[in-house]
Amino acid sequence: MNDDIHSGGSGEEHDHGALGDAEYAQFMELAAEEGFDVEDVEGAIEAAGHGPLPVLAVVGRPNVGKSTLVNRIIGRREAVVEDKPGVTRDRVTYEAEWAGRRFKVVDTGGWEQDVLGIDASVAAQAEYAIEAADAVVFVVDAKVGATDTDEAVVRLLRKAGKPVVLCANKVDGPSGEADAAYLWSLGLGEPQPVSALHGRGTGDMLDKVLEALPEAPEQSFGTAVGGPRRIALIGRPNVGKSSLLNKVAGEERVVVNELAGTTRDPVDELIELGGVTWKFVDTAGIRKRVHLQQGADYYASLRTAAAVEKAEVAVILLDASDSISVQDQRIVTMAVEAGRAIVLAFNKWDTLDEERRYYLEREIETELGQVAWAPRVNVSARTGRHMEKLVPAIETALAGWETRVPTGRLNAFLGELVAAHPHPVRGGKQPRILFGTQAGTRPPRFVLFASGFIEAGYRRFIERRLREEFGFEGTPIHISVRVREKRGAKKK
Repeated sequence: MNDDIHSGGSGEEHDHGALGDAEYAQFMELAAEEGFDVEDVEGAIEAAGHGPLPVLAVVGRPNVGKSTLVNRIIGRREAVVEDKPGVTRDRVTYEAEWAGRRFKVVDTGGWEQDVLGIDASVAAQAEYAIEAADAVVFVVDAKVGATDTDEAVVRLLRKAGKPVVLCANKVDGPSGEADAAYLWSLGLGEPQPVSALHGRGTGDMLDKVLEALPEAPEQSFGTAVGGPRRIALIGRPNVGKSSLLNKVAGEERVVVNELAGTTRDPVDELIELGGVTWKFVDTAGIRKRVHLQQGADYYASLRTAAAVEKAEVAVILLDASDSISVQDQRIVTMAVEAGRAIVLAFNKWDTLDEERRYYLEREIETELGQVAWAPRVNVSARTGRHMEKLVPAIETALAGWETRVPTGRLNAFLGELVAAHPHPVRGGKQPRILFGTQAGTRPPRFVLFASGFIEAGYRRFIERRLREEFGFEGTPIHISVRVREKRGAKKK
């Protein structure tokens, strides 16, 4: 059903991505003829074909060292660290690698206890772990021991049913091992004694994390074959997401208020449109900066990110009467980086005069050029104008998102493209795209094999021509390139 999931066969077999056995065998012959190492090619197809990375959420009460641990895991200082509880940050998701396996790390550390009671904060923390994570690292301060708040987190994580690795942090030496042992009482298995600050014990803990994380995350798209497709409505506060959901539902399902940020929790609604049932998620508006948010707004943005991760299509609402903002661009980038099919919906179209329409078109060209491939609809959630165009746009984006080009046809296209438009000569050398394959869909993921380094500009050119030739309307495209090693070096 879905090429994004590793096949459930023997662990010895390589994942062929979207390639069938016969196509894979032919492709590997071609790779061998061109002098590529078989294992390198297999690894490239696996890496391009695996789909979304598994997600590890780092949770715990304030000031136990979550951000310090995240920095240790990702190998660089990126999460904001300060010696007081509730320090929030702009970015909460990072990519990490351990023992050759890649995964995402979500730092859910920013609690604002003055705004929300601690119980509500704990609940929001665990809710996000449930929504977004494949496994959880629960961080406890071994020096302080298990508190009532820690016990509350344990109860909520048990309900989540996700694998949990218990991290006993701030164990700086052998004397702290006894403190860590007391945390067996939490009932989450063996505590992993760690000093996130100094790195002590983090390798052993990460080995446990890899045991807990799946090779590839379960796909949460739909409930079964033919189940309702998931549509996330996203956008900055007060652009009309709730109004749009009410209009397509034909009734008042969601609270609508002039005050921005009325919606806190994503509201899943099964709605029939055009004879098809869709699952719409009305997500909380994404604020300007996570570190400027407090309490409920902070968690609203986390839950919105979780909704995007679970959705198949992101319908991005923009206020046509207002200039396209940096916020709008960040939201578009979030959806693109999540690899979702995308539809741009410009709301409040009925309020525009001719002058504003002219300037809006110019803004779209300059500010949203990176998603020129996304279907666009001009709607009015208030009057219902052009609502009938929304479903065809969503269907178009889904079709592009699931499109796959057979390897033979792709290589014929690449051959013609390279012959007509070769890569520029750099340093006396002219690298060539030798062959390629589409290793996955949802979104389309290509891996190209080349004789030398391919510049970013030429990769963008290839993407543009792929879209011209095969469509891919409404979907991001991921292209990775593997360069052939020198044959002389291989023989040695």
